[in-house]
Amino acid sequence: MRTPPRDESPDLDFLLFRQHDVLSRAQALAHFTEKAVRHRLDTGRWQRPRPGVYVLRAAPDDDDQRRWIAVLAGPSGTVTAGRTALAQLGMRGFHVHAIHLLIPSTARDRDTPHDVIVHRTRRLEPSDVHDLGSPPCTMPARSVVDAAQWARSDDEARAVVAAAVQQRLVDAADLRAVLARLSAVRRRPVITTAVNDAAGGAGSLPEAQFLALCRRGGLPRPKLQVSRRDSEGRQRYLDALFEQYGVHAEIDGAQHLDVRGYWADMRRQNALWVRGERVLRFPAWAVRNRPDEVLETVRAALRAAGWTG
Repeated sequence: MRTPPRDESPDLDFLLFRQHDVLSRAQALAHFTEKAVRHRLDTGRWQRPRPGVYVLRAAPDDDDQRRWIAVLAGPSGTVTAGRTALAQLGMRGFHVHAIHLLIPSTARDRDTPHDVIVHRTRRLEPSDVHDLGSPPCTMPARSVVDAAQWARSDDEARAVVAAAVQQRLVDAADLRAVLARLSAVRRRPVITTAVNDAAGGAGSLPEAQFLALCRRGGLPRPKLQVSRRDSEGRQRYLDALFEQYGVHAEIDGAQHLDVRGYWADMRRQNALWVRGERVLRFPAWAVRNRPDEVLETVRAALRAAGWTG
C-alpha cells in the first residue's frame, strides 16, 4: 500500500499519489518547465510509455499504472470500463490483463497498444462515470452491462452478472435502469434474463443455468439460496428448492472437490433426507454439458413427489 501524502504536501504529491506516479504532458508542464521535463526523459529518470504520458517511478507489472497510462493517453472523456472497471471496484474472479476503455464515439483514437481494447459509445451519462475512480471508470451497473455485452460467450456474460450481484457490487434495479437507458446492447435478452435470475437468488453461473433449464423444461420455478437451520442450529443455504414438493437440487462446483467441504455437504444432505426431502446432486459440468439428463432426473423426482405438470 502506498503511504498517502501529508495534508500540507504540495499539490504535485497528491497528484502523483492518486495517479500512481503517472502524469499527462499538460499535468507535467503545470509543475515543471519543458526543459526540466526533457532533461528527466533524456537522463532516464522519467519514462514515456505513450506519447504525452510520463511515468516518474516505474513499477513493474503494476495494473494501476497501466490503467492510468491508458486513460491519460486516450482522448478527453476516456474512462476504464467493463471488466477493467469492475476490477478497480473490487470484483473478484474476473481479472483480465487487457485494459478495456470507453471513449466518446466522436473522439479520435490514437495508436492503441496491444494490451488496450477501445470501445466507443454515444451514451455515457454523467451518472455512468465514477469520478473518484483511480483512474475514472464507469459506475458498477454500467460496468457490469458492458462487461456482459463484450464477453466472449453468453455463459461468460451470465457469470459476470451473477458474480456482480452475488458480491453485492450492484443490484438488479440498477442493472435494469442501465439496460433501459441504453438503446443498443449486445446480448440484451441474455443479460436481462441473467439479471432476473440473479434477482431471484442465482448467485453463480451453474445456478443460473439450472434455473434456465427449469424454464426450458416447463418445470416449476425453484426458490434459490433458501436459508435453513440445520440440526445444530447453523444457517445453511440450499441451492434450489422446489418447496411445494420437498425436492432440493444441489449444484456442486469445484469447491465440492475439497474433502472437508464434501463431507459438510453430505452431512447437510443426510439431514434433509432424515426430514423426508428428496435431495438431488448435480455437478456443475452436468448442468452445462448434459442438461437433458439433469432435466429428466428433476422431472422424475418432482413427479414422484406429486407434481402433475
